[in-house]
Amino acid sequence: MLNIKKHSIFSREEKRDCQEYQDKGGVLAVWGSPGSGKTTVAVKLAKYLADRKRNVSLLLCDMTAPMLPCICPPGELESEHSLGSILAATHVTQNLVRQNCVVHKHLDYLMMLGMQKGENEYTYPPHNASQAAELIDCLRELTPYVIIDCSSYIVNDILSAIALMEADYVLRLVGCDLKSISYLSSQLPLLQDHEWDAEKQYRVASNIRPNEASEHVERVLGNVTFRIPHSAEVEEQVLAGNLFKELSLKDSRGFRKEIEQIAREVFGC
Repeated sequence: MLNIKKHSIFSREEKRDCQEYQDKGGVLAVWGSPGSGKTTVAVKLAKYLADRKRNVSLLLCDMTAPMLPCICPPGELESEHSLGSILAATHVTQNLVRQNCVVHKHLDYLMMLGMQKGENEYTYPPHNASQAAELIDCLRELTPYVIIDCSSYIVNDILSAIALMEADYVLRLVGCDLKSISYLSSQLPLLQDHEWDAEKQYRVASNIRPNEASEHVERVLGNVTFRIPHSAEVEEQVLAGNLFKELSLKDSRGFRKEIEQIAREVFGC
């Protein structure tokens, strides 16, 4: 059973709650090079909003390496529904999304969609751009905030490609290592097509360690809007598969501050 509370994710008073805060809302797609920390940033942003009683959807697109088992212990989730069940339908509806979303036991304002452990892109029938667009439209209607964790390989991922085109804002993450910079350099031409709106993209230098210079990233990206520092506490949560755990150590102060800055810039909260 879903734990429905006043103003929570499936409350009938959801719209009044959104108006009460006067935030911008919208759809944010998070994309970047492999290992850049895009999933971590997406999850932490979703938690930041949910902790502040903003109804938020977190869509995890990766079908090659399902992220649901990597971000949260299974015992903290209410159900084992799969994103694949939604995209396998001829048409995606709000009721279908409600029935197949995953809810966190301790975060009443968050719903998640992603592939389950052991599944892959061939577990379900193939989906097309129309189904992907319908899903994103449904999420817009269900929650005022939508965060989409896109896979790095957008050429082979219809859902991620559509998300980057349909999103109101895009965070473009890259690490400061040469491999990440090389990857992004090869992928940037794909984002310069007329369908990819450069004006809505925020450039982000991610997981910056003390001995790394973000200037290397700026040579590829141009001016960087956000600089997310490395945090040992965050890294421990990643390794433990528990990204919804609170960050409390001094080590993660810079990371937390940057997540807050992103939320303020993108969503106005």
